[in-house]
Amino acid sequence: MKLSTRLQSLPPYPFAEIDRKKKKAVSEGRDIISLGVGDPDLPTPQHIVEAGKKGLENPKCHQYPFGAGTEDFRNAVADWYRKRFQVALDPTREIHACIGSKDGLSHLHFALINAGDTVLIPSPGYPVYNTSTIFTDGSPFFLPLRKENRFLPDLDSIPEKVLSKSKLLFLNSPNNPTASVADASYFEKAVALAKKYGFLIAHDAAYSEIYFEQPPISFLSVPGAKEVGVEFHSCSKTYNMTGWRVGWFCGNADLVSAVGRVKDNFDSGVFEAVQRAAISALSGDQICVSEMRKVYRERRDVLVPGLKKLGWNVETPQATFYVWAESPKGFSSAQTIEKLIEEASLIATPGTAFGKEGEGYIRFALTTPKEKIQVALDRLSKIRW
Repeated sequence: MKLSTRLQSLPPYPFAEIDRKKKKAVSEGRDIISLGVGDPDLPTPQHIVEAGKKGLENPKCHQYPFGAGTEDFRNAVADWYRKRFQVALDPTREIHACIGSKDGLSHLHFALINAGDTVLIPSPGYPVYNTSTIFTDGSPFFLPLRKENRFLPDLDSIPEKVLSKSKLLFLNSPNNPTASVADASYFEKAVALAKKYGFLIAHDAAYSEIYFEQPPISFLSVPGAKEVGVEFHSCSKTYNMTGWRVGWFCGNADLVSAVGRVKDNFDSGVFEAVQRAAISALSGDQICVSEMRKVYRERRDVLVPGLKKLGWNVETPQATFYVWAESPKGFSSAQTIEKLIEEASLIATPGTAFGKEGEGYIRFALTTPKEKIQVALDRLSKIRW
């Protein structure tokens, strides 16, 4: 069987490889502590589960859920955006449900990108930004995320000849994997650049509710943002609903409609029972989100000081449940990961899983109890670098 050239050109999906290594170590009888894939270990809050159960029991939810999402779901998203970000959205034109934000992000390219179109991609970054560029024969131009620029794409460094050919810019704040956060002035600069050169912006805001100090802003809260872009969001990280697969994209009405048309040809919508669970999440008491943040803060405040005590070069993240740490001196990202697995039975993610610009870093996920994080630190203390 001869595979398509697009499929053959894809890099291996990094998290599948991490899961393979984890399962292999477990099969060998090793006590693995995983700080790798960013999948919350906390359960979905019970009131959300109950709303989903009621949906499952309702025959109305058993049919195709075609389209942009139920009216109630889109109204819940609009109300949440108004309360959380003071952003006004028209539920009838500016919001579309998707099967998790990854679904929306991966289909955006099919609405916009022609062969050879330049796509501006932060690197290290969420792999889907690049893989869907490959699937649509686009031309990726990577924007390195460096410590000296607060791990934000340096918009001033993009050559004008690249900007003039660009069709799409991906932004992600709070950022996976670096945990950096963009402010209003940064988004304003991006909007001005998009207007000047005629490209569009896709902002991935999946981690906006996992913060420890100042709440991150929405890209759409910046004047003019809705004229040039869309924002992708999800219930996955905010409400521990990664397995439920429900999210949305919102913003520019024409772009929302275009991506919706693409999705009409790929899937039949978000299961309505899941939409009902999402409505409960968005419109219910948000104390569960506050409690989640407390848990992640406690874990962060065990891992980060512990790493620093052991000599690791790491900054304290202000958002996300990730810790972006420099590899020990003399070790590449891959070598660091192998040493963690072989000598400490620890799983983490190499920075290179998110792009070659991630070399020299690894990502720890705070998705395991603080007691296990302490055990992980004890194991790390025994490794000789």
